[in-house]
Amino acid sequence: MALLEIRDVTRHFGDYTAVDHVSISIEAGEFFTLLGPSGCGKTTLLRMIAGFDLPDSGQILLDGEDMVGTPPEKRPVHTVFQTYALFPHMTVADNIAFPLRMAGKPPQEIRARVTEALDDVRLPSFANRFPHELSGGQKQRVALARGLVNRPRLLLLDEPLGALDAKLREEMQIELINLQKEIGITFVFVTHAQDEALALSHRIAVMNRGNVEQIDEPSKIYGFPRNRFVADFIGKISMMDAQVMEAAPSHLKLDIGELGEVITAGKEGVKPGDKGVMAIRPEQVRISHPSNGAQLKNHFLGTVHDFLYIGDVTTYIVELSNGTHIEALLPNSAPGRATFFEVGDLVGVSWRHDAGIFLHD
Repeated sequence: MALLEIRDVTRHFGDYTAVDHVSISIEAGEFFTLLGPSGCGKTTLLRMIAGFDLPDSGQILLDGEDMVGTPPEKRPVHTVFQTYALFPHMTVADNIAFPLRMAGKPPQEIRARVTEALDDVRLPSFANRFPHELSGGQKQRVALARGLVNRPRLLLLDEPLGALDAKLREEMQIELINLQKEIGITFVFVTHAQDEALALSHRIAVMNRGNVEQIDEPSKIYGFPRNRFVADFIGKISMMDAQVMEAAPSHLKLDIGELGEVITAGKEGVKPGDKGVMAIRPEQVRISHPSNGAQLKNHFLGTVHDFLYIGDVTTYIVELSNGTHIEALLPNSAPGRATFFEVGDLVGVSWRHDAGIFLHD
């Protein structure tokens, strides 16, 4: 039995449906992420798990017990917010001890558990500091320690890294992964940042307009998106209108209009005549001088429309003969910016026959 089961949960705000018949099962010890754009319903769902909001219908079961009628303070659940919500007049130790004092725990037990929580987040010498004396990352760790101190069955994290700068955010991602492994508590994490979700999660639920579009492991969400929304929302991807000419278990032959014939990997449930898009990630596309790459089945000529230097790679945007744009990555392995192509250059773009996927309309 799953630790947390969300069964057919719906939440309306007037005429607006924030969560629409959502069902999710989350296992004990899992790092599970609710991912989606602003307004997709992920935070509303998290608030209902925490008890700050109630569903209009459906069940939220923890260890098989429906929690819908249980107030937030009675649930074995704790929430860490983006704002940290630390008390400015309290020391770090007092902030962490607060939920234990509210639960009426004896002083000796409180001291021992606060010390343990500070060790968990690697801040053992910060007990007597105040929030204003801490960096953003340290505040985040104190908020995590407060969330972990009473060993909840679930720790809910609502955009907890959103206020951090890029470098610190990456450091805290590694901290979160290690902390979750060490503590073993189930994390339910909310974010709109795709890279963050891919880096942290055991599984991801991609949400859109109150619905769950796909639940899967990060590699499958990225490599095998179920539909156009997931493909477009997760990472960068190029899409071209396509019609299936031939469907075999090993491959699909697609007609891309004026561009011509493209071969992609086989896919169940696809038949000749189906319409949709051919989708391919930039890292799957090779860019070369026009005469190179012809040994691959999918090889086309185009013109460099633009490029973006991003440090480790350069992203090239190539306009193909049918007017569509496709992105390709070229690693910058040499010192400095490796500008192999300029805007206006004629180039070849190619990709393997098993790269790219077909998605129905």
